[in-house]
Amino acid sequence: MEQTNIQINAERLWDSLMEMATIGATDKGGVCRLTMTDLDQQGRELLLRWTDELGCAHQCDAVGNLFIRRPGRNKERPPVMTGSHLDSQPTGGRFDGVYGVLAGLEVLRTLNDHNVETEAPLELVVWNNEEGSRFSPPMMGSGVYTGIFELDWAYQIEDEAGTKVKQELDRLGWIGSRPFGQAVDCYFEAHIEQGPVLENEGKTIGVVSGGQGQRWFELNVYGQEAHAGPTPMPLRKDALLCASEMIQMINRLGLDNGPDACATCGLIKVLPGSRNVIPGHVWVTVDTRHPDDDVLIRMESLLRESLGKIADKHRCTFDLQNFWISPATPFDQDCIALVREGAEKSGYPYREMISGAGHDAVYMARKYPVAMIFVPCEGGISHNEIENATSEDIAAGCQVLFHAVRSRAG
Repeated sequence: MEQTNIQINAERLWDSLMEMATIGATDKGGVCRLTMTDLDQQGRELLLRWTDELGCAHQCDAVGNLFIRRPGRNKERPPVMTGSHLDSQPTGGRFDGVYGVLAGLEVLRTLNDHNVETEAPLELVVWNNEEGSRFSPPMMGSGVYTGIFELDWAYQIEDEAGTKVKQELDRLGWIGSRPFGQAVDCYFEAHIEQGPVLENEGKTIGVVSGGQGQRWFELNVYGQEAHAGPTPMPLRKDALLCASEMIQMINRLGLDNGPDACATCGLIKVLPGSRNVIPGHVWVTVDTRHPDDDVLIRMESLLRESLGKIADKHRCTFDLQNFWISPATPFDQDCIALVREGAEKSGYPYREMISGAGHDAVYMARKYPVAMIFVPCEGGISHNEIENATSEDIAAGCQVLFHAVRSRAG
């Protein structure tokens, strides 16, 4: 007789999250588990110890993505996938990414607890280098897996120390034989919202209908280096002064293009970097986001026009290069319906929403049916050591994931 009201083990899920959080733990309660480091490897080893206890096989592909398989009755059916990532930001939290992996683990554990055999196989995936904080751009592993990035290109990416991705993959033994392009039935990803909407509205579940578009740029501003003492203020070509006005304009760009627009400058480098030298070169990153690609294109046009006016005002020059473009991506309606159904069946208040952050699910959605499940995080704070979520919300998202995965797998 089919078991229809199976509950995940909320305490076990929470304990697993807290145990994983000890790997790379920081003094402020967060984690630093940068991609392809020894700490990242330790996180995988702990996960594999848990999945080996379930009798699951595992393998890597050539870019270091890890796939853990629970067999189904029908070996010919493509797998139903779920997962996320284990790497973190330098000052990251205990839930970003890892929640999706360990929620997937709890789904597998719960099925084993109740001796449930699915028709389709299930795969728990750990995407390599989702964060992009050590090797940029982000979502590298899923990007290569779905053909958005070339493998050889990804291999040559370097961190600030000059270490290449290929070197670290070789060192860790993460280059596996699983081929790219295998058939996948669908992909579900559970994640903390990383924003304040669910908490502010008192909703437990976010039924995610797609990912917003993103355009990233690298801005170089060129002035003229000069001595800080003898050079009169009116005669200077101060690249930092010019860049500071540009950064304020970029902030206004986010404010002036509707409530869904965002514009952020996250990194800045000032050269030559001396106390008594007027800066001659400033490098700035620019991140623009909106659910509508047409709005993003308009924002880029306004950005370039405004940069030119500010540069002329300060007698400087600039160049703006496109670094990364991720178009707005809708998710699969059938998969979304399973998430919605899981929330309704469990009695959780929910709302439909667009993901404001980039996730591996966005790249997977270019090729496969996808849906995401969001749960609230305290204050909407993420990419921060104080990132937090309640055990009740964490369990709720996993329960919805369980329903979606089991229903889809048959």
